[in-house]
Amino acid sequence: MVGIYIIFGIIALASYIVSMTLQNKFKKYSGVALGMSGKDVAERMLRDNGIRDVSVISVEGHLTDHYNPMNKTVNLSRSVYSSQNVAAAAVAAHECGHAVQHAKAYTWLTMRSNLVPIVSVSSKYLSWILLAGILTVQIFPAILLLGIILFSLTTLFSFITLPVEINASQRAIAWLEQQNIVDSRTKPAAKDALKWAALTYVVAALGSLATLIYYILIFLSSQRRR
Repeated sequence: MVGIYIIFGIIALASYIVSMTLQNKFKKYSGVALGMSGKDVAERMLRDNGIRDVSVISVEGHLTDHYNPMNKTVNLSRSVYSSQNVAAAAVAAHECGHAVQHAKAYTWLTMRSNLVPIVSVSSKYLSWILLAGILTVQIFPAILLLGIILFSLTTLFSFITLPVEINASQRAIAWLEQQNIVDSRTKPAAKDALKWAALTYVVAALGSLATLIYYILIFLSSQRRR
């Protein structure tokens, strides 16, 4: 069990480093001006891909940008929505990449979407099930086993998210370059910003896997003591 705690510590440190670096990268690239706002970039990318039923709206928060397939909206944080810089363009194009995935029924996005209802429901009760399972593992091991099964779905969801995010970034960069919105000077900045954003999902997936292994070890240890 000592080994898993060391892994938790490494992942926590990696998460902090990635988060801080991401903040610094976006601050840096927000100073690299472009002639289009995030809103302009998003609307143009949607239009170029023949997507007419997706709206671009502004939402509160910092780095809260996301695509909502339920109501077909590209939600951009205020700074991204109105700013004319490389960071805003990269984020806006990335979120539109998800809209393009949705329109083209991208396999990994479809898989993730199918898991959303299950993960959403299970997450409401997962913490209580795992807690009850750990407290009663010697008497009712099936409770912890149920928690492990449910948590494994969350971990699976985290790993399926990785190709979805990477592909959205690839679509974003390709389109930005194709439309000459970024050039040889600004393209590396856009790619770097999206790379660090993607790393947050990598760290989250690894953290979820480590936590799953931790619960499995508790379960196996309890079985050996019975």
